[in-house]
Formats: sequence, C-alpha cells, structure tokens
Amino acid sequence: MFVRTVYATGNPDRIGQTVEGFGKEALDLLSGQPGYRGYGLFVDRALGKITMGSWWESAQAERDSDTALRARRAELLAPLAGTVATDVWEAVATAPPGEAGPGAGFRLVRVDVDPEKVDEAAEVFRDQALPMLQQAPGFVTGAMLAHRAAGRLSTGLIFADRASFEASRGPNAEARSKAVAAVGGILRSLEEFEVVLLDRRTQA
Repeated sequence: MFVRTVYATGNPDRIGQTVEGFGKEALDLLSGQPGYRGYGLFVDRALGKITMGSWWESAQAERDSDTALRARRAELLAPLAGTVATDVWEAVATAPPGEAGPGAGFRLVRVDVDPEKVDEAAEVFRDQALPMLQQAPGFVTGAMLAHRAAGRLSTGLIFADRASFEASRGPNAEARSKAVAAVGGILRSLEEFEVVLLDRRTQA
C-alpha cells in the first residue's frame, strides 16, 4: 500500500477550524475515491501542527486521488495559514487496523537509514518491534512507511488513551534506540499528537 501524508503548521489559534473542516469532510471525500484504504488525522493544538495520512491500495490510486482532491485539501488547510508539506510513502510494515476513541495518542518518529537497509529496518519493525508493542496495554496499531530511494523512514504508533500513551514512552524509547542502532540509522524527529480521526480498512 501507499500512503500520502500531509504535515501542516500554523497559528494555534486557528487550528480548531481546520481540524473541524477535515473532521467533517475528509472521510466522505476520500472514501469516494477508488483504492481508498484508510485515513488518520492527528493534531498538536498547542503548537499549531496537523499531520494526516491517507492509505491507498496502489501508487496509481494515490496519484489519481491526489489529483482529484488537491484543490479541496488546500481550501480546508487555508484557515491555518501556515506551511504545508506533502509526501508519498510505501507502507513497508503494518500492524492490523485498530480503533481509537477520545484520548488516543499518536507517536511519530522519523529516521534516516542507508537506502539499502530499508528492508532490514522493516523486518526489525515487523518481526521484533510489533510483537512487543502488541502486548503493551492500550496499543491500537502501528506502521512503518518508507521513501526507499532516500532512505527515509516514518514510523507511527497509536495508543488507545492518555494513560497508556504516556506509559509507553519509556519502553518505546528503549526499543527505539536499539532498533535505530541495529540498522545504523539516524533519528531525525520524535513528535506526539492527539488522535482526532482514525479509519483503517483491511485490504481488499
């Protein structure tokens, strides 16, 4: 599968309108496109940051949906009046879809690796990290996305409530440092967001 991510920043005072707009329209807009397989909307209200990802069964479905929805996405982001970065990734390792309600948290980690080690990193995440995470209280789902040519990895983990999200920080930090070292990677960023909306569907 392929995932289109959007990372937007702006005035925290204006973020509510933008989040509300996507919350009302995103699923209807996306689910009407062929090949749609899921969507997540995440927000840092204090700093004025939004990140979201839409999942597609093929690269062509991702491209077609972007062409169809790009203009409306820009309109919905306009109230935030900030910066917008859009990327397309390959989903190289995923946990089964899950459900997240109020209070759920999303942890986003960006790591750089040698492009030749992308598959090795995906294997470490899939075969070592995910089995441990799935035993952790409150774990909902997780995924590793990759830009193969650039050796860029983006890993997201979702926990069901604030308590389990906060409790996971220590164990996640220890596992993360070992995994990054194992593939000779460089951790570029670590961020946390509130889960606003999560819709993941099994692949047809």
